[in-house]
Amino acid sequence: MNDPYKVLNVPSTATDEEIKHAYRELARKYHPDNYHDNPLADLAQEKMKEINEAYEQIQRRRKAASGTHTQSCGSGYSGGYGGYQSSYAQSGSGDPAMQQVRAAISRGDITLAERLLNAAADHGAEWHFLMGIVCSRRGWMDDARHYLETACSMDSGNPEYRQALDMLNGEGYR
Repeated sequence: MNDPYKVLNVPSTATDEEIKHAYRELARKYHPDNYHDNPLADLAQEKMKEINEAYEQIQRRRKAASGTHTQSCGSGYSGGYGGYQSSYAQSGSGDPAMQQVRAAISRGDITLAERLLNAAADHGAEWHFLMGIVCSRRGWMDDARHYLETACSMDSGNPEYRQALDMLNGEGYR
């Protein structure tokens, strides 16, 4: 990979906020949803992959340099509140594709999780829930809220979905 700072067009001395801002701007510009039925869709998807990998590489480097455990996207929902993450990868419908997404999220491989979700044909409640988690980890809180609300409305009795939405809204456990 190229220098991740060059990919995001920021200096290596950039603050976390500057890096996050640059990432979000590039993600808005190159997100595959913007290129639906467009001949540039494949190029945009490759660019988005490069942007995601650069952002994650910078986050890993900074985390390692600080010697502390921080979420990659600040205040995003990580699935790790109150021991929640320990059973996170084993939760869900049992759909092997969604289990792969959950495992990728648990490992912190958000790029893979998003790629798997984008390839999935079934956009049911669990898909919306997991896409909400991915968006949250990326720092896209409005999108995360939308996906989690959709998951909750599709499966209103699911406590996992409700808990994630409550955490995102700052309401904690119910």
